[in-house]
Amino acid sequence: QVQLVESGGGLVQTGGSLRLSCAASGLTLSNYRMGWFRQAPGQERDFVAAIWYSDVTFYADSVKGRFTIARDNARSTVTLQMNNLKPEDTALYYCAHSISGPYDSPKSYPYWGRGTQVTVSS
Repeated sequence: QVQLVESGGGLVQTGGSLRLSCAASGLTLSNYRMGWFRQAPGQERDFVAAIWYSDVTFYADSVKGRFTIARDNARSTVTLQMNNLKPEDTALYYCAHSISGPYDSPKSYPYWGRGTQVTVSS
């Protein structure tokens, strides 16, 4: 049974940094496609970043150059380092595991964590 648990969210000022972690169990992390999505109140769930086979990474244009996704196989975790945060980054951030399909579509990810809240104050 795949389980994903996010942590590391919080309140930060504009320009600050946060590091999100996703602890995975029930799968061998190095073999799988993992992604981060976010959802603000009243908005759709949006793609943020993904790490694919051979650690190829993908980013939404809005976070490119500021966010970094990485995989720690020994700890079975996927991290999202977020720098230079902006108020528009405020959202509930979800970790997800993909089976197949496009990296930026929520439909490609059948397994989800419960999310961790990130709030960026102006």
